[in-house]
Amino acid sequence: MKESDSFYIINREEWKKLNKYTEIALSDQEVESLRSLNDQVSVKDVKEIYLPMLQILNQYIKHYLNRQKDIKKLLDRPQTREPYIIGIAGSVAVGKSTLARFLQTMMARAYPKKKVSMITTDGFLHPNEILKKRGILSRKGFPESYDMHRLITFMGDVKSGKRHIQVPVYSHRLYNIVPDTFETIDQPDILIVEGINVLQLPANEKIFMSDFFDFSFYVDAEPDRIEKWYLERFGLLLHTAFKDPTNYYYPYAVGDREEAFKMARNVWRTVNLKNLEEFILPTRFRADMIIHKTTDHYIDQLLLKKH
Repeated sequence: MKESDSFYIINREEWKKLNKYTEIALSDQEVESLRSLNDQVSVKDVKEIYLPMLQILNQYIKHYLNRQKDIKKLLDRPQTREPYIIGIAGSVAVGKSTLARFLQTMMARAYPKKKVSMITTDGFLHPNEILKKRGILSRKGFPESYDMHRLITFMGDVKSGKRHIQVPVYSHRLYNIVPDTFETIDQPDILIVEGINVLQLPANEKIFMSDFFDFSFYVDAEPDRIEKWYLERFGLLLHTAFKDPTNYYYPYAVGDREEAFKMARNVWRTVNLKNLEEFILPTRFRADMIIHKTTDHYIDQLLLKKH
């Protein structure tokens, strides 16, 4: 195991030896249903990567629960239950959603008596109408495109145990917030929060989103690889959009395919890559664990922060 000043650096061969969760398994069908459009996750990855990850998280959660109990006893406070919150950051198309879904499923099995919930910060994007009015629709995903005050308020409400918290729903099919549609977060024991912005430090807030995290991940890959995955995903979205005129991608799906990909490459270069380099990548070393991917989403290395 190699080390840096801040992280243990663990290659895949070392990492897979940590797996002690022999009783937890996912079938091929479950793996297929959990992974994102073009993410190449297999049952082997579950055994070699995700189950050892669960082993590490279990140690952090046990420490968190014991510390909470001891502090409340010392302060003579009631033994209330605060959720354990996990953040997942990284670029567009790098596989954050896949990680979030796998973690939710496996943690629900590892802790059958606990409620494990998941949200994406996409729901806290301003609606397209507001972005257009402010002239920043082309900067969707950049820090100013999010309602950060609402997002920070949500995180505080969850941590303080508030019930039936409503979260706006974002639709990639519509490329917008779905009007008058919400999902409800109701006192989870574990909450997984996935989004490109979760480790960022917004300029106008005194409290940061990451202040609420008990553990955080950053999914990492070389920008050239992420661009390839982004364009592959775009192609898959076109393949599913051509039958649905209400789909945001429908005009691209029924139009000239070469022009559509020219547009997608331009969006990658002027929006997603710029956002990655300026705002997302600089947050990488704020994470507790960095998951490094190489060709075809293959995880070759994991970095665990020394605490």
